[in-house]
Amino acid sequence: MKNRSARAVLGVLASLVWWFVGMTAPGAVAADQPNILWLTSEDHGPEMGCYGDINARTPNIDALAAKGMMFKRAWSNHPVCAPARTAIATGLYGESSGGIHMRSMVAMPAGAKLYPELLREAGYFTTNNSKEDYNVPKTARTWDISSNQAHWRKRPAGQPFFAVFNSLKSHESQIRTRPHKAITDPAKMRVPAYHPDIPAVREDWAQYYDKVSEADADAGALLKELAADGLSEDTIIFYYGDHGSGMPRSKRWPSNSGLHVPLVVHFPQKWRHLAPKEYQPGGQSDRMVSFVDLAPTVLSLAGVRPPALMQGHAFAGIYQTAPQPFLYGARGRMDECQDLVRSVTDGRYVYLRNFFPHVSQAQRVDYQFQTPTTRLWHKLFSEGKTNDAQSIFWRTSKAPEELYDLQTDRDEVRNLAASPAHREVLGKLRAAQNAHLTAVRDIGFLPEGEIHARAAGGSPYDMARDETKYPFARVFAAADLASRLDAAAVPQLRRLATDADSAVRYWGVLGFLMRGANAVQGDLTLLRRALSDSSPLVRIVAAQATAAHGVEADLAPALAVLRELAPPDKNGVFTAMAALSAIEALGAKASSLHPLVRTLNSGVGSPDARFSSYIPRLIANITGAEPEAPAAKGKGKKKAGNP
Repeated sequence: MKNRSARAVLGVLASLVWWFVGMTAPGAVAADQPNILWLTSEDHGPEMGCYGDINARTPNIDALAAKGMMFKRAWSNHPVCAPARTAIATGLYGESSGGIHMRSMVAMPAGAKLYPELLREAGYFTTNNSKEDYNVPKTARTWDISSNQAHWRKRPAGQPFFAVFNSLKSHESQIRTRPHKAITDPAKMRVPAYHPDIPAVREDWAQYYDKVSEADADAGALLKELAADGLSEDTIIFYYGDHGSGMPRSKRWPSNSGLHVPLVVHFPQKWRHLAPKEYQPGGQSDRMVSFVDLAPTVLSLAGVRPPALMQGHAFAGIYQTAPQPFLYGARGRMDECQDLVRSVTDGRYVYLRNFFPHVSQAQRVDYQFQTPTTRLWHKLFSEGKTNDAQSIFWRTSKAPEELYDLQTDRDEVRNLAASPAHREVLGKLRAAQNAHLTAVRDIGFLPEGEIHARAAGGSPYDMARDETKYPFARVFAAADLASRLDAAAVPQLRRLATDADSAVRYWGVLGFLMRGANAVQGDLTLLRRALSDSSPLVRIVAAQATAAHGVEADLAPALAVLRELAPPDKNGVFTAMAALSAIEALGAKASSLHPLVRTLNSGVGSPDARFSSYIPRLIANITGAEPEAPAAKGKGKKKAGNP
């Protein structure tokens, strides 16, 4: 008995010795956990050689694809940085976590952790170099190192690593940086059907290709470092862009042009058993994957079962799942501009549902207007010099539904939603999207202020699963009815506008605003009563509707509501943003409020520094003044609109 006990003790000691040797040997890694390297680039669609683009010069990622595999149908879930990165970090759709709005901040679901923390708990050394930009808070346990000094070389000897390196070279801001030494020939550019074919547009596209080449070079330098460290055969490599290109009508717009991204993976022979089932060196995958899939996939590669709360599907590793039939996209507030768009694709067709059809695709996001293409394109539209395809972006309203066939219309400019021949596919994608919104309990159908008010003391995700706080089916039905613009729905809008739930009332009143003068003037008594609603957000929509489309006597009481609700120090940032957005939309009709707007204290009312630039931007939009820079609060302050 004593001998058996002694042998057992010696066995444990021997195991500890071998573990210690393995952990301290130079270059050693855990036997059952691969290193994982993510190489990412900003504002970068699939304009790469490996994706068949003859104008691209991307030799490093092309070489990676030649020995690895590229995904032909990969989507970012959101067409702008912060919500896209939030979907990656959480494994949740932004419309489900509440992190859908550009540069916002919401609490994490109870008990949830960002994926790097779960990797750390599994024994990984995690580094991020260096962009985060999450719309949810991180903790001290999220990363081992997250800075521009982060590198796998800083890990303890033998510890497996997960490392992210993000290149800024292809960011939207770099398209317009001048002077620029041109390499790509503008004459060789393919100009999308929605852009005017003028020299400045060709120059911007050519500069974009030059910047993509620089991002590719950044990736190549890191791959050389990996090889120099003798780690290439121990490391699984991912390369992807964070959403579509920084050119207008790509970034910020949730169609294929704004969501389609390059995704290339390489599995060395040692870890080939963890690869997607369809993996072939030099191959291409038709599997549809999106950013919510990245967190569960990397956990699966590390041998960690993805938490049930994550909404993505692992496409590699021991917990990989079957391919999914659809990909989903979503657009919320873009800087200070309100919008609500949802999209879905089956790989060939793209369906978009515009729940704010009364606002343009091209709401004036200041950062987007700094690109020459945007300004000159808008000028041509204003002068009546753009064709139908080039005008869609600028029109003051959108079709409630859009359907595009990528096989015959890669630029998504021929809307097939009304086509009898496409009724079946329209119905299929509409049903898929409605099922998705229901499954994730899309919280975007609440005004942003209501999201925070109803979730007070908790997370939007958890609040949305409490039927008493968020009766999703009723709110969604109201939004769907209001935004379809059916004139016959007006009697139902009247009922919605007097509902017990403030979000349902919001959509009921918004339905009148969306339909314009005839609908508003037909129900002025109801809308005048809504000016005194208990919800400030309902009052604001009623004020905009009656000021824009009521009779002359309606203007003064409507503007009085907006005057009362615009100051952020009295009403908070969300109510103030909504009121100021209404003032901006009313244009000259609200000019009597402009002196007040100039005096507003823009540095108060925000629950988080990430919201602090939007009130100054709205003030600038309304008054024509240069926006006042808000006081920086905390670390990582960025310029408004610079994702």
